[in-house]
Amino acid sequence: MPKLVNPHGGGNLKPLLLQGQELAEARKRAQSLVKIPVSSREKGDLIMLGIGGFTPLEGFMTHADWEGVCDGMKMANGLFWPIPITLSASKESAATFHTGHDIALVDPDAGEILAIMKVTEKYSINKAHECAMVFRTTDLEHPGVKMVMEQGEVNIAGPVKVLSQGGFPEKYGALYMTPAQTRAAFETNGWSSVAAFQTRNPMHRSHEYLAKVAIETCDGVLVHSLLGNLKPGDIPAEVRTRAIGELIEKYFVKKTVVQSGYPLDMRYAGPREALLHALFRQNYGCSHQIVGRDHAGVGSYYGPFDAHKIFDEIPKDALETRPLKIDWTFWCYSCGGMASDRTCPHKAEDRLLLSGTKLRKMLSEGTAVPAEFSRPEVLDILSEYYGSLQAHERVEVKLAGHSAR
Repeated sequence: MPKLVNPHGGGNLKPLLLQGQELAEARKRAQSLVKIPVSSREKGDLIMLGIGGFTPLEGFMTHADWEGVCDGMKMANGLFWPIPITLSASKESAATFHTGHDIALVDPDAGEILAIMKVTEKYSINKAHECAMVFRTTDLEHPGVKMVMEQGEVNIAGPVKVLSQGGFPEKYGALYMTPAQTRAAFETNGWSSVAAFQTRNPMHRSHEYLAKVAIETCDGVLVHSLLGNLKPGDIPAEVRTRAIGELIEKYFVKKTVVQSGYPLDMRYAGPREALLHALFRQNYGCSHQIVGRDHAGVGSYYGPFDAHKIFDEIPKDALETRPLKIDWTFWCYSCGGMASDRTCPHKAEDRLLLSGTKLRKMLSEGTAVPAEFSRPEVLDILSEYYGSLQAHERVEVKLAGHSAR
């Protein structure tokens, strides 16, 4: 039987989601606890803790962990971790409980109790320092910075017992898979080397090219779509994943691709988020992470290949999952197909540069999309979605940073 990469930390998957009688008793007990609302980002982190996506974490990070992750990408126990996984509350909410107490963590939108947390520490942080280290900027126009700066004043640390997957299985069905489920699917396919393709956009021809390059060297590809919150103007997960499913059905060899989704919000942390993506893809069973242009970036906050470089800056034993670094890709009219800066000798005027932002802009404005940009079956689904939007639902898409090239 082929062997997949080990979960992060070298042990077994560590899901924190309760089951059966233990779950029923915890849900009943949670009703009597102090209830603290969580943000959308924290909800996604909680669910990842529950399903083992953040193995081997046992809960939200302490001040020592936060400091170590911000400044050196490692927790107090030495475990490699690139982005703080923290929970915050307002001063008023934090005053309603003490360390040593159990609290219930609640999804304020659904009113559902997501987890019980044993509070081991309450602490304050320098939010600007976290932003400078993780996002390389303190600019409030950066969506990740804005997210951190709007957090509550008090961080809360402690282990969690997760009670819910936040409605993701019900909403997405078989598309939503836990790390245990993707690992089982890979083993059923006889795969040991698996490349993860991270996407928050529908797949255009450049994405298709990246995935097929990976299939040439690995047993298969996990097309792993973000199912949590994005920024305004991005395409909803239900539309994206339907378009991706059509692309896989029509243009990929059978049993070379598994499509799935995961419950996190985007942080837009660029290079550090590329490392986080590789870390939790290791838990999902992936030996490789495709890292293309401006991975997890936004605007012009990061260089187009900063996410390539950061994998060379971490200790060699930090992650088992390795990067598949792929250069800028585009359609070349002279080559007559997809190419990259490493393979195409032709001039800029011969090239059609592709990006998810450009595709969204053309679709939102009703501009004709060149046939070389995206497969017609994908464009049909996306055009139908944009055609269904009312005027007040449309968000202006601006080209900035690398997408404007």
